[in-house]
Amino acid sequence: MNDFDFLTGIWDVTNRWRTDFLDETSAWEEFPAVSRASRHFDGGANFDEIKFPTRGFAGLTLRLFDPQREQWSLYWSSKRTGKLFPPVVGRFTDGRGEFYGDDTHAGKEIRARFIWSDITEESARWEQAFSVDGGKTWVTNWIMELTRR
Repeated sequence: MNDFDFLTGIWDVTNRWRTDFLDETSAWEEFPAVSRASRHFDGGANFDEIKFPTRGFAGLTLRLFDPQREQWSLYWSSKRTGKLFPPVVGRFTDGRGEFYGDDTHAGKEIRARFIWSDITEESARWEQAFSVDGGKTWVTNWIMELTRR
């Protein structure tokens, strides 16, 4: 249940996202962020706030571990909407976390996937992908490279 303990602290984040989250041929944009994460419930919960200074918005993620199911639920909220998005749910295996959930984007039903990988004491990688065909194909649309401050 301590899978997200690595995230505790302050991180400089390099973001790359597609100009159209559903179009794998759309251009990538790059921008910075700063994330501050904290550990709660003896490692069974994790919370972070990320600020995107050049974009003028921020977001929050709440991660909760279900010990009976041995899986995490990750909840995202954006300052722009003030809404809590549906969770992505999953677990870590061999140092890689995969999390899936159903949502909508641009009026379309999508399957969302978050992947945490390349985790060290000083760095980590997060990526988001959307599928409009139930998970048969994926468009990776947002990548964060984290470096511990």
